[in-house]
Amino acid sequence: MFPQLSQFTDASLLLLRLMVGLVFATSGYSHLKDPEARSKSIGMSKAFTIFLGAAELAGGLGVAAGVLTQIAAFGLILIMLGAIQKKMFVWHTGFWGEKSSGWHYELMLILMNLVILTTNGGRYVVID
Repeated sequence: MFPQLSQFTDASLLLLRLMVGLVFATSGYSHLKDPEARSKSIGMSKAFTIFLGAAELAGGLGVAAGVLTQIAAFGLILIMLGAIQKKMFVWHTGFWGEKSSGWHYELMLILMNLVILTTNGGRYVVID
C-alpha cells in the first residue's frame, strides 16, 4: 500500500535494535548491580543471576551496536524463553498476569529479537 516506506526499513531496524538493546542492557546491569537481592526476587542462585546479568548485558550491547547481531538476538530469545517457562510453570502466571506481570512482555521481546535475528538487524550493523 505504501511502498515508499520501505526506504526506512534499515532505520526502523536500527531503532528496534536500540530499544531491545536498552531493555536488556539495563536489565542485565540491574542483575549485576545487586545479584544477591535480584537472585532472591527471581528464585535463582546468586551465581546464575550473575551469569544471567552478564548474558543480558552482553546480548543487549551486541544487538544495539550490531556486533554479532544474530548470535546476540538468539541468546536473548533463549533467555526470554527461560523467563516464560519460569512464569508459566513455576510461578503459574498467566499471559497478562496480575498488575501486568504476565509473560506477554517476554513474548514481545522474543518476537522483536526474532525480527532482528531473521533480518540480521538491517544494514546498519558493525559485524555481520
